[in-house]
Amino acid sequence: MNDSAKFGVTSVSPPALAVEHVSHAYGARKALDDVSFLVQPATFAVLLGLNGAGKSTLFSIVTHLYASRTGSVRIFGHDVARQSGAALAELGVVFQNRTLDADLSVEQNMLYQGALQGMAPREARARARALVGRMGLADRLKDRVRQLSGGQARRVEIARALLHEPRLVLLDEPTAGLDIKARADILALTRRLVTEDGVGVLWTTHLVDEIRPDDQVVVLHKGRMLANDRADAIIAAAGADSIGAAFTRLTGGAGEEDA
Repeated sequence: MNDSAKFGVTSVSPPALAVEHVSHAYGARKALDDVSFLVQPATFAVLLGLNGAGKSTLFSIVTHLYASRTGSVRIFGHDVARQSGAALAELGVVFQNRTLDADLSVEQNMLYQGALQGMAPREARARARALVGRMGLADRLKDRVRQLSGGQARRVEIARALLHEPRLVLLDEPTAGLDIKARADILALTRRLVTEDGVGVLWTTHLVDEIRPDDQVVVLHKGRMLANDRADAIIAAAGADSIGAAFTRLTGGAGEEDA
């Protein structure tokens, strides 16, 4: 399958995520305008846009926090609006805002998530220990979350999102507020989920240095999708020398310094 078909709006087998003609408005302000794209399994896809582009609105629709005004979202073939249980069972989520209970230990946070997912305590504890260990935090399992650094807490949130073994993970600006090393660690951990576990990833960001040439990139600007292809293809089509320069050309120079 070529990249155009891979990143388009049709596929022979169910994609990890299918966003089809999604629009959403807050009163008279249109936050999303007829957005369509696919994320295939075992793909690292980047939703790239500045603040106000509509990334958070789309994130909320995919996670079923909002209902889209028009269009549909499917996760491995399950419609989020009509088959939300089956769809969300395939989905792990890391929100931009911290959502761990700082007064509970790492293990307690993980076990609470397991209970919400209907997991047996023994299974949840075993999965929690394995995942926290994979994040390099086996020795912090009994520590309260407030004792962790920002990067360590974010790794716990990723572990928690993986507890029920989803096949698609959404991460909303996951490196926001982190230092350079912590950002690199989080990005490397997430990329390994794709290469080692075959998990599909949708990573929202406004930071172009987090993008590789072979990543799928969906450029969102003022609610409209301006591009959807491999990063290197977008660069070539824009006649640019980097994804940052391509983004600037696509958006007419908006937010050049931020991108």
